[in-house]
Amino acid sequence: MLLKIYGKGRPFRLFVGGLHGREWRDTSSILLNLERPFSGTLAVMPVVNRGKYISTLDSGYYHGIGKAIVDVVEKYKPDIYVELHSYSKGNFCKLISKERVNNIGVPGFSSLEKGVLMGSVSPYIRREYFPVEALCLTFEIEKDNIQSGEFASGMLDVVKDCDSRDEFIEYMMENYPKVAKKAIEDYKKFYGL
Repeated sequence: MLLKIYGKGRPFRLFVGGLHGREWRDTSSILLNLERPFSGTLAVMPVVNRGKYISTLDSGYYHGIGKAIVDVVEKYKPDIYVELHSYSKGNFCKLISKERVNNIGVPGFSSLEKGVLMGSVSPYIRREYFPVEALCLTFEIEKDNIQSGEFASGMLDVVKDCDSRDEFIEYMMENYPKVAKKAIEDYKKFYGL
């Protein structure tokens, strides 16, 4: 497992990609090309697993092939945690569906721009390893879409220079108010806040 660490001190940000299957082909270079943060620490794990696809929504993921993520989270206690995934264009409607919460147990993603989706990370890692005030995000990029990767890279640049969850929420409220409101509403409803 490769873990690159840039900067030092808090806040500590952990960005991971290549979580399952062949996602690493779409996500790893994006993570490896990020610049160091203005302050604090950025840790990048560009490839978690190149093996078979096991969903992060599977209760055993973070105790099996995703254990490397948990080990880093337990060691560094990130204030900000981001998973970068990729999806096939044909799955777009399923990923953003309002019925996703009924069908697979988690809210649908919010659509940003250029095929980039945003949502929370799996409840298994969110609930077990992070305090409420931590920022935990998933960005999904569309496979084989260069513009999607470029837009996601820009979003990661924003997140890597945020000092807190509230700073990112403020950015989202200014730039993507509808998406921000939906994401906050989904989060509060799902986690009972």
